[in-house]
Amino acid sequence: MSDSQSFGRAFKDLRDGFAQRELWLSLGWQDIKQRYRRSVLGPFWITIATGVQAAAMGVLYAALLHLPLSFQLPYVTVGLIVWNVINASILEGSQVFIANEGLIKQLPSALSVHIYRLVWRQFLFFAHNAIIYVILLAAFGVWRHLSWTVLLAIPGIVLLFLNAAWVSIAFGILSTRYRDIAQILNSMTLMLFVLTPVMWNAQSLTERVGAGIGGKARLIELVPTFHYLEIIRAPLLGQPIHLLSWEVVLGITVIGWAVAILALKKFRSRVPYWV
Repeated sequence: MSDSQSFGRAFKDLRDGFAQRELWLSLGWQDIKQRYRRSVLGPFWITIATGVQAAAMGVLYAALLHLPLSFQLPYVTVGLIVWNVINASILEGSQVFIANEGLIKQLPSALSVHIYRLVWRQFLFFAHNAIIYVILLAAFGVWRHLSWTVLLAIPGIVLLFLNAAWVSIAFGILSTRYRDIAQILNSMTLMLFVLTPVMWNAQSLTERVGAGIGGKARLIELVPTFHYLEIIRAPLLGQPIHLLSWEVVLGITVIGWAVAILALKKFRSRVPYWV
């Protein structure tokens, strides 16, 4: 086995990439500024777009499920904020090396720089969208339902972005080698969005539709993305927190990073030739 395909070189790439944080912090922020260049509100269009979408879907599903808007709108809003990170991690992560072909071939930096840049950019989007949650805290009195357990959202958010990193590494390398993977992931994320209770929840179906259909909706716990939403949304809304969701997310995080490290070990040196 060559030195370029050792675990040591894989971990070194991650360390070197993190050490170049001035580079990826600057590039990530520049990505957002470039996207909203010459606009009056700039990056706050991120917040406005998410807010409008959440308001539309929240009002619609509150009417369909006969739920109070004060419950459904915060529920949908937090769900969308978290889902946007998951969706971008999969779709943008699969293109992360292809999109940075020029930098990879010309700039002598660690491959993980592009992963950190993507995760940092998504964190900035997340932070902008979190403003909507803060507004809803006051507007709908969500703060009255909160307790010390709201702090559990912090490790939940950390786990979310740790998973965003390994997903970007694994799918990024795979999609660089096999370009059809990106198309498959597009279809997969659409299916996951439908199956994941971003807009609805099994408890509401049980109470409003009936135990038969509602009971079957509990099968949604088999969808991994459900648990990522729960470890953040439940504490932020003052809802009961289920240990199962933490166990599932922690298990996926460990397995996912093992896969990502293995992918870096075997294929890190080949990515510049594949892009």
